[in-house]
Amino acid sequence: MQTYGRLPVRFVRGEGAWVEDDSGTRYLDGLSGIAVCGLGHAHPAVAAAVAEQARTLVHTSNLYHLPLQEKLAARLCEVSGMDRVFFCNSGAEANEAAIKLARLYGHNRGIDEPRILVLDNAFHGRTMATLTATGNRKAQQGFEPLLPGFTRVPFNDLPAIAAALAEDPSIVAVLLEPVQGEGGVRVPGKGYLDGVRLLCDQHACLMMCDEVQTGIGRTGRWFAFQHNSARPDVLTSAKGLGNGVPIGACLARGAAADTLQPGSHGSTFGGNPLASAAALAVLETLQRERLTERAEQLGRHLLDAFRQELADLPGVRDIRGRGLMLGIELDRPCGELVAEALADQLLINVTAGQTIRLLPPLILSDAEAEQLIRQMVRLVRRFLA
Repeated sequence: MQTYGRLPVRFVRGEGAWVEDDSGTRYLDGLSGIAVCGLGHAHPAVAAAVAEQARTLVHTSNLYHLPLQEKLAARLCEVSGMDRVFFCNSGAEANEAAIKLARLYGHNRGIDEPRILVLDNAFHGRTMATLTATGNRKAQQGFEPLLPGFTRVPFNDLPAIAAALAEDPSIVAVLLEPVQGEGGVRVPGKGYLDGVRLLCDQHACLMMCDEVQTGIGRTGRWFAFQHNSARPDVLTSAKGLGNGVPIGACLARGAAADTLQPGSHGSTFGGNPLASAAALAVLETLQRERLTERAEQLGRHLLDAFRQELADLPGVRDIRGRGLMLGIELDRPCGELVAEALADQLLINVTAGQTIRLLPPLILSDAEAEQLIRQMVRLVRRFLA
């Protein structure tokens, strides 16, 4: 179906931070498959894990115990501080699980019509529930009626959250991204997440962090919430977790971890041996090669370099980010830069109309980082000239 406006290129292989098209031209990947290939392309550890598991056992379903899934769950709980994990196949499914969990949590408390507080400009997926939670009217248009049960407030506005929770006792959860990705790489103010945590505690609400894009080392921590003292009750992950092998996870702690029971949710493929093997290889490689620390260090360098090289341009509104999740906001729509970068053998993305989004792999070398800086500075300067 014609659901994508594809760029005129066919990629056939990749290695590290590079992909190659069917004519042999190589491109520096500044997007990582939209924050998926954090370890780059064809990483040896992931390739070996997937090949070995494919020769051993790919799938049996969740009717049975799956040792690799249990090992992966234990590892994810260890690095996140959560208690239990539900495995699925994508970020939208992980957020769908979180939404169902929150509603069941509310019903268990005697609330007949539980509501979830969500934010402007958020993106949580394209299933019907996650589309409703998403704060993008363009993405929602044509799919009405949307689902009831959501209340929306502005991003980075603690008083708005406080007022909504005080006014409506049927709100049982607050769902947010620690850094908004599709919304324009928007980083909330200092103390925002801690403030949300305090408000959720005061109103017996679940704090639910969508870390589909920000998790698995992307921002310089295992999960972006770990830049703060606040810890969520529910945490979702996908994208970088499998380095391209589809897998999603909804993690929870405390009462939230015990809310879903046998029969209340499920997934045929979720956390099967193949996907679990890939994700375990990703987590082990991130720790062994200290790539979360690398993401923080390299992200700071890229941010400083872009600010130094571009901040003087009148057309540059803001340069922001956290770790290897960077946004360069211009004062005008700049979607054409995606094609211009492609012609320059560089993969980038433009989101929210006028924000260049960079999500390079965590294994990016110093030399590749300098090349990314040079190419981006040249593209932006030429565009704004």
